[in-house]
Amino acid sequence: MLSLTELRNRVPGDLLATPQRPDFHHLLTLTEGSLRHTVDFAAYILEPSSWLWIRPGQVNQWGDLTHAEGTLILFQQSFLSPATVAGARIDDPHAPVLHHPFPGDVAALRLATDHLANEFDAFGRLPLEIHTAALRHLLSVLVLRLAYLAVPVGAPVTEPSPTFMIFRDAVEAHFTRTRRVEDYARDLRYSPRTLSRATLAVAGLGAKEFIDRRVVLEAKRLLAHSDQTATRIADRLGFTSATHFSKYFHQRTGQTPITFRDAIRGHESGFMSE
Repeated sequence: MLSLTELRNRVPGDLLATPQRPDFHHLLTLTEGSLRHTVDFAAYILEPSSWLWIRPGQVNQWGDLTHAEGTLILFQQSFLSPATVAGARIDDPHAPVLHHPFPGDVAALRLATDHLANEFDAFGRLPLEIHTAALRHLLSVLVLRLAYLAVPVGAPVTEPSPTFMIFRDAVEAHFTRTRRVEDYARDLRYSPRTLSRATLAVAGLGAKEFIDRRVVLEAKRLLAHSDQTATRIADRLGFTSATHFSKYFHQRTGQTPITFRDAIRGHESGFMSE
């Protein structure tokens, strides 16, 4: 845990502004000011009492911290018990990023944050194993409250159907293997039309578009955060060649991979196909 003032003092602003893809969770809330933060290439405006939850694998970039104050909590999923992970849906890669607490629950989330911060700062006051257990319990209280006492921005209005959830999870597991709706339909024993109807009802787009957006998101993450070549990225995403990947990416984003990488990093990347 650290304050945004401590973060500013520890990490240069230009480094924070570069694309980062950590393998741990970020919980961020403000007490003063406002902050523009980009997560998976979408910009969010964080205000006091709202929360940003960045999950492992997502690419994020910090905005200007000059006029913002708040608390940043970093943790590994394995730190929490399986019951908390399941209850707070911590391992959901599709979970919304921005959360607005219900007005009556702002104080409860603030209190949970303060208790966690007090215990974090009291290192050495208790035996290490007891201190660690206390942190685990206090963090569990915070994430469970955040999961149930706040409105996630961008969450589906209606409860997703079981068909959509099965398809969504299958895409997450296999989008680098196949981009064909017919393959998912065969494996899941649904018709392509059924998958498209279920996806349209929840996500507002067809099954093929849903798959393509997941592939493009992963491509953007790799282009933004890694220095891998087009050939390497194409291979990781299941394309037969860098040329095929570049054409696919351009058709769906209006940019070539090199243009996207240079724009997101703000400089010439020297992106090579080999």
